[in-house]
Amino acid sequence: MLATNPAQPAASHWQSVTGPLRSEFRELLDPGRLRALHRVSGFRHALVALRQVLVGALCAWLILRFPGRVWIWLPAAVLLGFVVFSFTVLLHEVVHTDVFRRRLGRLNALLGWLYALPSGLSRSQFTRWHLDHHAELGASDADPKRHRLTPRIVRRWYKALYLTPALFPIYFRAAAREAAGYEPALRRRIALERAVTMAAHLGLLAWLWFAQGPGVALRLYIVPIFLVFPVAFTINRLGQHYDIDPSDPAAWGTIIKSNPVWDFLFLWSNFHMEHHYFPGVPCYNLPALHRELRPVLDRHPMRVRTYGGLLWDWFVKNRVPHTHW
Repeated sequence: MLATNPAQPAASHWQSVTGPLRSEFRELLDPGRLRALHRVSGFRHALVALRQVLVGALCAWLILRFPGRVWIWLPAAVLLGFVVFSFTVLLHEVVHTDVFRRRLGRLNALLGWLYALPSGLSRSQFTRWHLDHHAELGASDADPKRHRLTPRIVRRWYKALYLTPALFPIYFRAAAREAAGYEPALRRRIALERAVTMAAHLGLLAWLWFAQGPGVALRLYIVPIFLVFPVAFTINRLGQHYDIDPSDPAAWGTIIKSNPVWDFLFLWSNFHMEHHYFPGVPCYNLPALHRELRPVLDRHPMRVRTYGGLLWDWFVKNRVPHTHW
């Protein structure tokens, strides 16, 4: 059941090196319990998505209702930025067909459009990029996220750019370079989807600026999207594959110490290595999966990290990504 996503290539790098790990899973984990954790529920997914919509709406109301009270609208804008980021996690669930018991192609496609829209992504690019990342995890050049998006300049000032609006040109430049090798039909679809999402964002920003005023545009759009989203993205990414043990495929991701705040903000995507072990497990079952995996994790010398510790190592100690910190 390791790496069960049907879209993942059978001869991937990840599959080729994880035979011993799969043996450990068969030896130590209960197959019935794993099957139960793989069960998806469209209803539970809808509850998670509805929660994010309601939290985002509440944040927007607070921002509009209390424009002169920075101690109210600023925390609301920060939370709204994390909500926008969370829709990339919901898109990620669609990519792995972790939403419905049956794969409903048209509905999945619609959800992909809706979840990609808040962050301006192309759903097709995200799908191809992410499944290639799963297939080639551990390969320095074949894994597109590692090859294209990881900072190549190990300098604090350059790393800090990922916390700023500079993240957007960095990300889209990396995505464009990777997409240059895709088949023409997929490139055309990516271009169309990106044009639609970008037009939607520019239209919303223009309407807020000219119809509601620059102050509203600043508080409701610029701060959450351009200032908070990059921070949420970077913190989440630090907890994925930056502090790893290159010699052990079981430790090619970081184990994050869970707490209710990060579970809420990141929709359990902080259980990232667990997700790589079993990508067919929906996000709301990842905490339970982590508990089931403890016998395997205890066999491997993986240090449980916090986001605060990772940020310290990344920026203060200037650690090199994809190495053992």
